[in-house]
Amino acid sequence: MNDIIIAIDGYSSCGKSTFAKAISERLGYTFIDTGAMYRAATLYAMRHNMVSADGSVKREELTAALPLISIRLGRDAQSGESKVFLNGEDVTEEIRLAGVSGSVSRVSELAAVREHLVAQQQAMGQGKAIVMDGRDIGTVVFPSAELKIFMTASPEVRAQRRYRELRAKGVKTSLCEVESNIRQRDAIDENRTVGPLRKADDAVLLDNSHMSVDEQMEWVMKLITSTRP
Repeated sequence: MNDIIIAIDGYSSCGKSTFAKAISERLGYTFIDTGAMYRAATLYAMRHNMVSADGSVKREELTAALPLISIRLGRDAQSGESKVFLNGEDVTEEIRLAGVSGSVSRVSELAAVREHLVAQQQAMGQGKAIVMDGRDIGTVVFPSAELKIFMTASPEVRAQRRYRELRAKGVKTSLCEVESNIRQRDAIDENRTVGPLRKADDAVLLDNSHMSVDEQMEWVMKLITSTRP
């Protein structure tokens, strides 16, 4: 079978990264978490006071700083876990904190930020054999991807999942706060000017509100088998 590009888009906290990673491991493909790249860029902006208390972003300052932001995705040699490095520093855990989650949509909607990271993402897929997840992979980054999947789930279900993740990591928050953040991110992602979140016309819809991980994998492997020439 020939190698293909698998593009996975969808709403926040749908389990896109977990799903994409599982697919890549099953196929022996490279997994690229684009959401983590935008989170790393957001963390940089926050650390350098480019995100105000009201959530607004200092666009000109961040745009000028983009050449200074180096983001690398790697894998821990011992645990096999995916790692995210910002200018050489492991920020895998920090980029998942609530502060970054609340600001990432504002940063990622900036045209300069998206252009900077999209160019890197497209370079990663030149040899195919990748699984990439994000918000605009099938519509902007790889519109010619052989397989496109659009993931969704109800805001209530996504909030429950995200809340459990944060609590397991010892992060103090409320379910109400998490759901509010998710709904705000949805609105920003859907209505941004550059690369808005939307289902590509040729994408296959996956609503995993009531699906287990095993059920999702069984579903996608059948789809991949029918897609790969």
